[in-house]
Amino acid sequence: MKKRIFAPIVKKNNVMQFQELKPKTLLRRNVYGLFEPCDGQIIDANALDVVITPLVAFDHQNNRIGMGGGYFDRTFAFLKDRQSYFHPKLIGIAFACQKTAQIAPNPWDIRLFSVISESSRN
Repeated sequence: MKKRIFAPIVKKNNVMQFQELKPKTLLRRNVYGLFEPCDGQIIDANALDVVITPLVAFDHQNNRIGMGGGYFDRTFAFLKDRQSYFHPKLIGIAFACQKTAQIAPNPWDIRLFSVISESSRN
């Protein structure tokens, strides 16, 4: 399909970037124990088409609670004032049991475009 995949990498200054991931890319564990590419092209977050993101909880309005580091919200802050999503589309991946009635978003929180779970009623 000729799609390119970029994986998140965390820099020392608490900035999340996206580095290309290829079949032979070497991986290393970051400070959080997560694997990330050692080398490859880095792309600006606004040049991505789709971003798949884990989450702790979500609601029916696609608000999310993340892992607590703020990387997601800082990285995609440029989407905050848009009336509709162009690039990238932010897709949360969760289990249906992670859905909650309502999340009161903070002013800096970035809403997801959609959430995918094993339940089709998100």
